[in-house]
Amino acid sequence: MDWLLFALGIVLIYAVLAYYIHARKLWENHITFYGPIMAIKTDRVGFFDWFARYRTFFRIYGTIGVVMVVVVSVLMTLLLVSALQTTIVQKPAPTAVNNLNNIFAVPGLNDFIPLTIAVIVGLIITMVVHEFGHAILCRVEGIRVKSMGILVPVIPIGAFVEPDEEDQERSKGLPKMRMFGAGITNNILVGVICFGLMLFLLGFAVPLSVPFVNGVYVDSPAYVAGVPPDSIIKEINGVSVPTTDDVARVLDKTKPGDTLILAVDNGGTPESRTLTLAAWPAGMSNKTSGFMGVSYYDTGYMKQVFNNMASPLGFLILLAVPIYVILDPAGWGSFMILINDTAASAMWSVPFPHFWLVIQLLFWCGWWNLVVGTFNALPLIPLDGGYIMKEGVDRLLDRKGLIKYSGYVVAAVSYIMVAVIIAIFILPKLFQMGMV
Repeated sequence: MDWLLFALGIVLIYAVLAYYIHARKLWENHITFYGPIMAIKTDRVGFFDWFARYRTFFRIYGTIGVVMVVVVSVLMTLLLVSALQTTIVQKPAPTAVNNLNNIFAVPGLNDFIPLTIAVIVGLIITMVVHEFGHAILCRVEGIRVKSMGILVPVIPIGAFVEPDEEDQERSKGLPKMRMFGAGITNNILVGVICFGLMLFLLGFAVPLSVPFVNGVYVDSPAYVAGVPPDSIIKEINGVSVPTTDDVARVLDKTKPGDTLILAVDNGGTPESRTLTLAAWPAGMSNKTSGFMGVSYYDTGYMKQVFNNMASPLGFLILLAVPIYVILDPAGWGSFMILINDTAASAMWSVPFPHFWLVIQLLFWCGWWNLVVGTFNALPLIPLDGGYIMKEGVDRLLDRKGLIKYSGYVVAAVSYIMVAVIIAIFILPKLFQMGMV
């Protein structure tokens, strides 16, 4: 199937349908448009009033959240400034990260975010968690909620809650900050829970020693013979080799120049490959036996990695997985099992059916929530962190009689943050072209 044509067809169908709804003014109480983006909304939001009963709890929760957002905002700002400084000093070559399509976190368009059920479900949960946080704190702080909905330009890309403008304008100081920070607080909390639950479940996955070919060395005997990566070696010269140790025992009895016939399972298809062994490359091993030239998926090592990831540093590594799996498949390819379907799932004994789908759902739910939460904490209008900064600056300058300068301060910080983010993306391209 030509996925580009399929995607264009879906976009065309959406455009025709959206135009028809807009032109005919159908379902005006439930469908509105922001430019070309269709939004599906409802004014049945009375259930948010229930949370106001627990006003004390949610105010404490919201206050802790505001403190956390400020801390994350500062750390993210320092991280971006440090990244910009490193980029200017080291002048790195551009990678796929610097491509225009990867600036936007759109599944399928972004090279690092596949268009899968797990990705879409994780994104939808993230949007709901974020906007429900705003809505709940609105009611807790006495701000009415008029409607809520989702933005649907072909696929859902965002959710929204529409507070009453007058109520929101009357709210000041910490209550307003709590309302703005609640979405970020929810995202970070849910993200940590999802990653933690994922790592807990991974503890029940038992590694197997099946000889699964994770990679093939270029110009090696296996490479010349066409042994496919992501295949399982079943037999060597008619001898069954159920484990990697069995393969090693057979190879230890060989010498360079010997011919082997490999029976492999390539995605469920039996195949046969004939190869002539070579000597081990200098510096790789002192063995005098024949060299085949494959590397195996090391489930034992990955099990240790998963066990050691239940920490703040481990969660930061998990956030980097979608990028480095693509940029450095040789070093990070084993992590693919967390984010998408892979033949390496055959290397694990798992406790229940569809185990890896659950793992991928938890990964993407955790990833989206933490990415959306930390990004929204940046001191940049129109992000939530920007509005919290604005409220803080307003209150500070108001006490000093300088409220008229608040807009200039907030705008200056926002423009600086935008400039830093853009520079990090485009400077490597400009260095490559010799323009800087």
